[in-house]
Amino acid sequence: MSENIKSTLPIARYLETSFKTFEPGLRDRIAEAGLVKNIPAGEVIMRTGQFIKHSVLIASGRVKLYREGEDGQEVFIYYLEEGNACALSMICATKQEASEIMAKAEDDTTIIMIPIQMMDELMTTYRSWYYFVLENYRSRFEELLTVLDSVIFKAMDERLEFYLRNQFKTRGLDELSVTHLEIANDLNTSREVVSRLLKKMEQNGKIKLFRNHITWV
Repeated sequence: MSENIKSTLPIARYLETSFKTFEPGLRDRIAEAGLVKNIPAGEVIMRTGQFIKHSVLIASGRVKLYREGEDGQEVFIYYLEEGNACALSMICATKQEASEIMAKAEDDTTIIMIPIQMMDELMTTYRSWYYFVLENYRSRFEELLTVLDSVIFKAMDERLEFYLRNQFKTRGLDELSVTHLEIANDLNTSREVVSRLLKKMEQNGKIKLFRNHITWV
């Protein structure tokens, strides 16, 4: 993870806005020792095999997590958004292990990086941090189960519809700017399959396809 730190707002401001459940003492401690980084859309934040020196909080924006196969294929896992923490970075940082996922900024994103040396202190000193970590582990585990269920129990047309519904819901938009290739990569299938199934969804009146975006009907 790059150490090129650029802050446009004090950490305390981000913590007050995006992490309202944190007790005042916890915010002060993170503001004292944490670092802010602004990441442009498309930039990789964390690579597979990289050793983690910080736990990551998402102060603004949206981060996409992937799992990379031995053949170089990338499989979408889930998104992290404002107010979330990267549970995997917490685990890897605490155990001083290399990352097994790749994280990339989907939108322009601001993260707060907390040194791994602080993990034990925060867990034992601040109850709001303890519950925050537990809630993040629970939420990410449920999302992984959802992805697993989708892969095992759903046909590709069902997986595609579930994927699109989730994209529209989490973004709160009626219009989704995404290419057929990006969807195919996320679902670990071919662009041709995605294009065919999207056309079928359009014929069934569920979506409308345009050159650079998709709208939900």
